[in-house]
Amino acid sequence: MFNPIASIGRATITLVREMGGMALMFFQVLVLTFRPPYRLRLFLKQMEFIGVNSTVVVLLTGLFSGMVLALQGYYGFRKFGGETLLGATVALSLVRELGPVLTGLMVTARAGSAIAAEIGTMRVTEQIDALTVMAVNPIHYLVVPRFWAGVITVPLLTVLADVIGIAGGYFVGVILLHIDQGIFIAKMKELVELSDILNGLYKAFVFGGLLTLIGCYKGYHARRGAEGVGQATTEAVVISSITILAGDYILTSLLFK
Repeated sequence: MFNPIASIGRATITLVREMGGMALMFFQVLVLTFRPPYRLRLFLKQMEFIGVNSTVVVLLTGLFSGMVLALQGYYGFRKFGGETLLGATVALSLVRELGPVLTGLMVTARAGSAIAAEIGTMRVTEQIDALTVMAVNPIHYLVVPRFWAGVITVPLLTVLADVIGIAGGYFVGVILLHIDQGIFIAKMKELVELSDILNGLYKAFVFGGLLTLIGCYKGYHARRGAEGVGQATTEAVVISSITILAGDYILTSLLFK
């Protein structure tokens, strides 16, 4: 017989257990970061995998996001003669919200899923157990390079998304819709402050750490062969995406007053 209270209880226990496990892994990463050996080659390899290989998808996402913002913003502002605010609106939307959020979601879809699948495969094929037998700390070897690569590369990708998104908005607003170039840029310079850009980058730092940590955690605890790896990969993407969106709301309420 279905018992809703028992179902809620089981879901709550699972949620608390997962959050506790991720918190413990995070603290292990912080401690192990400063312990030798320092695997610079692994770190650079993960920066290439998470950051460089995600550049194209992030650039395309930022470009079309900026173009759509400009197009929809123009039709809205035209109703009350506010077209001059289009440049500032596109820039603020990108640097504050869409840049870090969309970058985080795209990196989650491309790299976060791959991280969970790779580490999950190592778990079910007992490669992680082999590392332990060889006296190699699996967290130090597998998680630390990926975590810090995500923390560093996601903000850099966010900058690229912001720049290309603003360029896309400029193209639509100035070239296609014939808004005055000087007004477009002047309003953007007037209303976009350094704090807006920095707060967006703070979000990107957090999102980069979250998506790599969640991907590593779900892969590290994968079970039941190929089916378990697929389930861990799916859970990593879903949890990371929801966490990024929820974290965006929390960070926005804290950073932008």
